Amino acid sequence: MNITLIDGPMGSQLNQRGIATDLPLWSAVAIDQAPDTIAAIHRDYVAAGATVHTTNTFRTQRRVAGDQWQRLTRKAVQLARENAGGYRVAGSIAPLRDCYRPDLSPTNPRPEHRQMATLLADAGCDLLLCETFPHVGEAVVATEEAARTGLDTWVALTAGPEANLLSPEQVAEGAKRAVDAGASAVLVNCIPAAETLRFVLALENANLRVPIGAYANAGSVDDQVGWSASPEAGAQTYLEMVRQWVEAGATILGGCCGTGPPHIEAIARFYSAPIA
Repeated sequence: MNITLIDGPMGSQLNQRGIATDLPLWSAVAIDQAPDTIAAIHRDYVAAGATVHTTNTFRTQRRVAGDQWQRLTRKAVQLARENAGGYRVAGSIAPLRDCYRPDLSPTNPRPEHRQMATLLADAGCDLLLCETFPHVGEAVVATEEAARTGLDTWVALTAGPEANLLSPEQVAEGAKRAVDAGASAVLVNCIPAAETLRFVLALENANLRVPIGAYANAGSVDDQVGWSASPEAGAQTYLEMVRQWVEAGATILGGCCGTGPPHIEAIARFYSAPIA
């Protein structure tokens, strides 16, 4: 089976390694304050078997980072490129406001998404990943601007931590619009792993004619998937859910908040992906 394995979260791993991720920059704080830790996290995902590595640019937009946004974005791409083991680097493009507050989506997000997509392409990314979008309209705009660069463009929609910001039907309709906008793959992400299957099924049933995938968050602590759970046991629990997504048609897999390298390695070993 041809599985593409993307990496796991950056923010959760920074926190686990003692790096504060204060708002508004969140994980982007570490680009200047802890670049060696970012580099180590990228290398750990390489060792786990990931072959697509995401830049730490989720919060380096101009409206968040101000005058330093271009420098931080380029540095994040450089850190990913230098530590991705020669594998593909995906430039992360995030919602302009809150990924769990679709009501805050700007009325005209196009200029800012064009700026980010253009900079990520110029900085040397291999593909662009418009991720964690709960607002379909903004996701479509971001996808259009990413595709304009000529780079392979993936889009990941989210229904949020309670799996209620978008219904499976809305995700399917959003996925169709994203493909029409230029997406070459459509995923769902940052939905609790225990709630992700129905969204993957919706993508599969939409007959998108592009690869589909999922990278879920660990859900609540009680789910015993991540966070404070035993890494090995949590990774196996996550893998059992991932296997259901693959049976439903997913071919691009990874992890989101609360997961980590052990979860990626469990997937890689089961599907015989290359492990460094």
